Amino acid sequence: MTIDEIILQALHEDVGDGDHTSLACIPKESTGIAKLLVKQEGIIAGVEIAKKIFNIVDKDIIFEELIQDGVKIKQGDIVFYVKGNSQSILKAERLVLNFMQRMSGIATATYQITSLISDLKTKILDTRKTSPNLREIEKLAVRIGGGVNHRMGLYDMILIKDNHIDFAGGIEKAINSTHDYLNKLKKDLKIEIEARSIEDVKKIISIGGVHRIMLDNFNINDMLEAVKLINNKYEIEASGGITIDTVRKVAETGVDFISVGALTHHISSLDLSLKAV
Repeated sequence: MTIDEIILQALHEDVGDGDHTSLACIPKESTGIAKLLVKQEGIIAGVEIAKKIFNIVDKDIIFEELIQDGVKIKQGDIVFYVKGNSQSILKAERLVLNFMQRMSGIATATYQITSLISDLKTKILDTRKTSPNLREIEKLAVRIGGGVNHRMGLYDMILIKDNHIDFAGGIEKAINSTHDYLNKLKKDLKIEIEARSIEDVKKIISIGGVHRIMLDNFNINDMLEAVKLINNKYEIEASGGITIDTVRKVAETGVDFISVGALTHHISSLDLSLKAV
C-alpha cells in the first residue's frame, strides 16, 4: 500500500460522510491559521506526510515548513504553520497528529539506539512487527531516525526462520528447497537464515548458499564465536530481545546488523499539538 493510499483510507475512516462538528459550527468561508506545537523533546518525523494530508484535503491550504523531518526538537518549537479554510484544517488535524506523533515516536526511539553505536559499523534494522497497513509510514519513520529498513514484506527477501527450518526438515533441506524454488521461478532474492546455536552456524557455513546469517538470542560469548567462525563470508545479523541497554555490547561483537522489533511495535508517541493561532 502506498503512502497516498494509506492517507486516503485513513481520511475515509475518520471523516466518513463529513466532519459534522466543523460543518455545524464554523462558517464555510471561514479561514484561519494553525501551528504544530512541540510539547516533548525528540526527533520530528512526518512533516512531509502532513504536507501531503493537507494537500489532499484542500489544495488551497498554505503550508509553511519551519523544521524538516529528522531534526531534533524541543518543547515549545513550532514545526509548521498552515493557513487556509478553517473547516479543511480541522478535517486534517487528527490524521496529521496521529501520523506525526507515532512517526516521531518511532524516529526518536530509532535515533536513541542508533546514536549509541554511531561510531561502529553495525546498522540498526527494523522488522515486520509493524501496525497493519501502516508499514510504509512506520518504516519511513525508522529511516528518518537513522535506522535501516529490513525487508518490506514476505515478497522481497527470503528469511528462513526456525519454523521454516523445522517444517522443511532441517537446515540443509530448507536451503536446498529455497534454491530450487528461486531457480524455478527465476527470482533473484537474497537469502537469510536463522541460527539458534553455534552448531547451527557451523552447519550453515558448511552448506553455504546464503547471504546473511541471523544469530537469534545468542549470548555475547556465543556471538563472538559465531562472528569468528563466519569470518566475513556472510553478513551477520543479531536478533532477539536487544535493547538500548545491550545494543552497544552486541554491536561490539562485530555483527553487521542488529534487528530491533521494538522500534515499531513498542514505542511511545511524541507529544505534539495543532493549535489555532
